[in-house]
Amino acid sequence: MTDQHGTIESHPLRHGEEAETYPPRPEFRAQANVNDSSVYWRAAEDPEAYWADQARRLKWSKPFTEILDWSNPPFAKWFADGELNVAANCLDRHVAAGLGDRVAIHFEGEPGDTRTLTYAELTHEVKRAANMLTSLGVTAGDRVAIYMPMIPETVIAMLAVARLGAAHSVVFGGFSAESLRARIDDARAELVITADGGYRKGRASALKPTVDDALALETGGEPSVQRVLVVERTKNEVAMVPGRDLWWHEEITAFDGDHEPQGFPAENPLFILYTSGTTGKPKGILHTSGGYLTQVSTTHRNVFDLKPETDVYWCTADIGWVTGHSYVVYGPLANGATQVIYEGTPDTPDWGRWWSIVQKYGVTILYTAPTAIRACMKVGRQVPEQYDLSSIRVLGSVGEPINPEAWRWYREIIGAGSAPIVDTWWQTETGAIMISPLPGLTSLKPGSAQVPHPGIDVNVVDEAGNRVDRGQGGLLTIRRPWPSMVRTIWGDDQRFIDTYWAKFGDQYFAGDGARVDEDGDVWLLGRVDDVMNVSGHRLSTAEIESALVEHHAVAESAVIGAHDETTGQAVVAFVILKSQQTLLAPDDAEQALKQHVASQIGAIARPRQIFVVSELPKTRSGKIMRRLLKDVAEGKEVGDTTTLADTAVMQTISARMREGTR
Repeated sequence: MTDQHGTIESHPLRHGEEAETYPPRPEFRAQANVNDSSVYWRAAEDPEAYWADQARRLKWSKPFTEILDWSNPPFAKWFADGELNVAANCLDRHVAAGLGDRVAIHFEGEPGDTRTLTYAELTHEVKRAANMLTSLGVTAGDRVAIYMPMIPETVIAMLAVARLGAAHSVVFGGFSAESLRARIDDARAELVITADGGYRKGRASALKPTVDDALALETGGEPSVQRVLVVERTKNEVAMVPGRDLWWHEEITAFDGDHEPQGFPAENPLFILYTSGTTGKPKGILHTSGGYLTQVSTTHRNVFDLKPETDVYWCTADIGWVTGHSYVVYGPLANGATQVIYEGTPDTPDWGRWWSIVQKYGVTILYTAPTAIRACMKVGRQVPEQYDLSSIRVLGSVGEPINPEAWRWYREIIGAGSAPIVDTWWQTETGAIMISPLPGLTSLKPGSAQVPHPGIDVNVVDEAGNRVDRGQGGLLTIRRPWPSMVRTIWGDDQRFIDTYWAKFGDQYFAGDGARVDEDGDVWLLGRVDDVMNVSGHRLSTAEIESALVEHHAVAESAVIGAHDETTGQAVVAFVILKSQQTLLAPDDAEQALKQHVASQIGAIARPRQIFVVSELPKTRSGKIMRRLLKDVAEGKEVGDTTTLADTAVMQTISARMREGTR
């Protein structure tokens, strides 16, 4: 069948379904950065040569002669004898090339304040900040903790730290004092950069008091923090500790924009980013400089088909997550992109905020999370249809598998039925995109991350490490080192080996399930710990969630496996119905949706219970906290809710479940 924008083809999927595909439009393919499929086999024949070619696009103060050192697996070294300055690659070289007047950042504050920084202005500010940090004793090899909102000073702080050869540890602004203290202590950070607060959901949210509380906590060890640097954002009254706390705006006035960048080895630590661990102790994921910058800049340019002269790029991720590191700071700025940074939430002051920003700045590339897309679906298409979104030419998705219904809505409503969607799979540990379509080459399939990026070698295996047949589910592994890979867990090499390499030895195990379809496209099935065992059948929560959202009345769903004495685990689902839908009354929804899942996947996947709720428990980055839903479904004490965007959600869900089980 054909739509007005090009051909839609059908391919066999599973359970007799047909998966439609969307080939690149000829006019898009003609202008695409990558439109020759030979890039895949050339990179597969000699991946090291491929990545070396990409690395040479950067400015090296000392060119590398070594590419990959894999003599001590799993500890990789890329371009190890080369030297470069990451910040200078993101800033100085663009100014030197005559691009100083190009806009680097359009900042939009939640209250409506704006600020535009050109590459020359951003470079000037980073140099001043580097001089200020030097005066505070920051040198190469030090660690600096950053706990800030989405404002330009956060980007400036990260780049100033990188410019000095120090490593930053950015901690998401929604974390508690205890979480912040644990991360500061593990990295042994001597300086904390924070702000008085930031704006969120229409009000000023304090940050500095959390830093004070974190530093006041007794941990039994000698505190490492010597100084706290505070950016004034909300003008909240905050307590300043004499001799320790300094105002950014007061300190920086003493410094000019004269700072020569020094080259550092390619394996110099760039940042530590903490991610949750099964033991409860966060894992400090260590990324280094040359290989990381090579892969984030390459994937940013290729996957989003970036044209830095004309594109306006917007990644909605917070700077506290790896997406904010790789695709807000380092990838876009290394490529000389013009980008939007927005401080607040998509619903402040109303659900038109994102679309008004797209219209205002003429955003051409939008990269966001399926959770946000589904939230916009729930509100309805009538909101984005009030705005001119015709500037958009590429759409991206990140954070979790995107269900086909949300994919189609995103393409039709936000992308005017023609913008390609690049559904990207990667992790904090991988550092950069690993599996994704290339929009000038790939025939897109809603719901599939599709193909490994050139130079990346993925495998789907069974528990014994044997490759599974096409159409079968298995475990996703990566067989060859890649430039932006995690180098170790900070301070704990053995934990790094045990966590990622012990299961298959020579293959990195991502912790995700996947299947490869008959065309060779990869479908992510979610975390392996999100795979349920129901009467001996392994079922993916993501697959059942996707089936639920395929129902036209459902806006969003979360599925967990709850303990069941008969079947081992049972499927329990929580769904949000679309606000405008009239197909299902909440009282009728459970039976109708159970039957829908059974018809889509099979009777074994029919949920034991389905609860209609008004909201799901999400962190401020948009991730659904399925662990809390599992606790409440199994009648356990609900765990820590401090990282939730709305801590009252779980009380509401618990009450709804009590009603539903009477």
